Amino acid sequence: MIDKNSHVPIYVQIQELLKQRILLGEYKVGENISSERELSEQLGVSRMTVRQSITNLVNTNLLYREKGRGTFVANPKREQSLHGLTSFTEDMKARGMKPSNKLIQFEKMIPSFDIAKDLQLEKREEVFYVVRIRYADEKPMAIERTFIPVKIFPELDEKKIMGSLYTLIETHRHQKIGNAIQEIEAAILSKEDSECLAMDDLTAGLIIKRTSFLIDGIPFELVRSIYRADRYKFISEINR
Repeated sequence: MIDKNSHVPIYVQIQELLKQRILLGEYKVGENISSERELSEQLGVSRMTVRQSITNLVNTNLLYREKGRGTFVANPKREQSLHGLTSFTEDMKARGMKPSNKLIQFEKMIPSFDIAKDLQLEKREEVFYVVRIRYADEKPMAIERTFIPVKIFPELDEKKIMGSLYTLIETHRHQKIGNAIQEIEAAILSKEDSECLAMDDLTAGLIIKRTSFLIDGIPFELVRSIYRADRYKFISEINR
């Protein structure tokens, strides 16, 4: 329990106590921990002190918060190597997780100048604009906003896009995928994106922009993804 006469700060003692409860299985992965009020009463400390301890554990990705639901024990972050080009569906299946999607938007549109430039499109060439929430084991992992040139896959529809685009391209269109250019940065999520990913407002996420090319160098996809930073990380091997 908590020793108020110890030289160790109380919030640190609470952090260690919560870690111990997780390690011993008292709190299991994905399970809601006791509320701030309950912990405050159990331990005889202020809610502000409990909140500081929980916030520190959230910042180290041992716990995560869901707006309106509480604080939960986090899964270890899912790693994605920066070597090798895979789709979200392929990536999740390789990890033994069940991928799924929620389609938010699917329409044809004339893209903005910068998107048309990235996709090497002529003036007024159309793209499919697709917005999906991507899930792993029924938990939201990312929001994807994808632009696909209509000329690359004119028969694309809402049903086809619910699977892996890469599989569709290679299996149904019989085209080979070559490479991609990817940019990664961190940013504070918008209120809309936070709600879609069941995260608190003003939370940071991983913003990924990827332009993917067929083997002949023609771009077939521009996707802007927002990943939950508490559930995903990227790794790379760097050789000198």
